[in-house]
Amino acid sequence: MTRAAAGDRAAFGVLVERYAGVARRVARAVLGNPEDADDAAQDAMLSALVKLDQYDPRRPFGPWLLRIVSNAATDRRRRRTVRRVEPLDPGLAAGGPLAELPERRRVAVVLFDVEGYSHAEIAAVLGIPEGTVRSEVFHARRRLRALLVDWKEEA
Repeated sequence: MTRAAAGDRAAFGVLVERYAGVARRVARAVLGNPEDADDAAQDAMLSALVKLDQYDPRRPFGPWLLRIVSNAATDRRRRRTVRRVEPLDPGLAAGGPLAELPERRRVAVVLFDVEGYSHAEIAAVLGIPEGTVRSEVFHARRRLRALLVDWKEEA
């Protein structure tokens, strides 16, 4: 990170490679659409490159970057919503039980259960208190359990 902040583009490339997967998964949790998620993740990486001088090296890089990713995905969703004339079925747009969760719960549960981030790191990414993250993960899991029981009975 220090080399990237000093202008070493190759060092930033290493960071992009390291965080590309989690960035796409976070963006997908917000957007539901893989193509839009890839675009949002790429936009976020470019934004992070431009904002490297704003990064505080005393803090972990991952949550800082994922906050930018989450914001980029949210902005893309807002722009997409404004352009749409007919709303899509949320089940089709996000695919599966995660579509039933509010955005913040989707992102929190993906970061915690899939990516292994701590509650504190997720709080930094989402800009909310750590206790709220714990609540969001709890409620997301509870809702997913209920949805998956129904899904299992249908299958």
